[in-house]
Amino acid sequence: MKNNLDLPAVTPFPFPVTVLGAGKIGRTIAAMLHGTGDYAVTVADRDSHCLAALPNGVAARLADPTDPDVCAALLDGAGAVLNALPFHAAVPVATVAAALGVHYFDLTEDVAATRAIRALAADARAVLMPQCGLAPGFIGVVGHELAQRFLRHGGELIELRMRVGALPRYPSNALKYNLTWSTEGLINEYCNPCDAIVDGRRVEVPALEGLERFALDGIEYEAFHTSGGLGTLPETLAGRARHVDYKSIRYPGHCAVMKLLLDDLRLRERRDWLRDIFDSAIPQTQQDVVVIFASATGRVAGADGTPGPLTQASFSARVGGADTPDGHLNAIQLTTAAGICAALDMVVGGQLPRHGFVRQEDIALSDFLANRFGRHYTCHPLQEALA
Repeated sequence: MKNNLDLPAVTPFPFPVTVLGAGKIGRTIAAMLHGTGDYAVTVADRDSHCLAALPNGVAARLADPTDPDVCAALLDGAGAVLNALPFHAAVPVATVAAALGVHYFDLTEDVAATRAIRALAADARAVLMPQCGLAPGFIGVVGHELAQRFLRHGGELIELRMRVGALPRYPSNALKYNLTWSTEGLINEYCNPCDAIVDGRRVEVPALEGLERFALDGIEYEAFHTSGGLGTLPETLAGRARHVDYKSIRYPGHCAVMKLLLDDLRLRERRDWLRDIFDSAIPQTQQDVVVIFASATGRVAGADGTPGPLTQASFSARVGGADTPDGHLNAIQLTTAAGICAALDMVVGGQLPRHGFVRQEDIALSDFLANRFGRHYTCHPLQEALA
């Protein structure tokens, strides 16, 4: 059985990758990679209809990637695997990839899965890099860059706040929300505990709490705690920041309806019911916008090491969808696929480590935005600013 431990020092061209999952995100990943000509892409899924929608030139394998033996066969000869399956498949696939020495990337927001994958990476001779999407993913790159503006010269980071939302541009229901990505992942974020740093201590806070309202470019939003968005930043910034948190952005009123469903109607205890309700009652949309806002507050140290005045640094972006030769990509497809493709590109190109656990904060924001995939964050903006 081939694996990347057998590959020569020079990266083969085109680089062989396997994408697991042929849903909207998996197909977008495959199209982006295939379009460069630098990757030989194979996509595996158990749904023949999804595979039929793949771009010409992308190899399709009808199989169940969640079966460990099948997964091992699918990764035979691959240099990397990009896992676009639901979050509960993250650890099983990563386990197979680690055993075979195949670079592993995923989009999971699940905190427990990420911890398990990190444990697998202790002796790994290939990369294990989970959480490579938008949030977690790109927002961790942004948050770390803002934090380092204060910390790199011995300054003080008081507060780091990160906010992300994938929203319909034209909401028309009581939730003021449309489905734009994985229903399972959405429910997972709304139900699981959320990592944060409060008063300098790493803590867990409940999802759907910490409700706040704010305006950005004249549009009113609300935000509240959801699970997984911080990635590994709480560990990275432990003991170095007073307050770090992540919240999902929605239109005002969404949180109250979700609390009704999850708490008052106790659907938190029946996630399968909630998934069925969402999938059958909430329409999907191609007309979405990804809203990103992050801010850091602290004191930059002067040349003599003396803390300077209290200052704030921020990043904001509103990214829309795009028309491509393979069809229209909505904003969440575009940003999520761009994140994982950029991570792969930087590992293959030698900009990131080639083995072990790799965090999103190991990526420099300037390198990400300069990457041919990362540039999608600035090529399709409704607005973008770094101050």
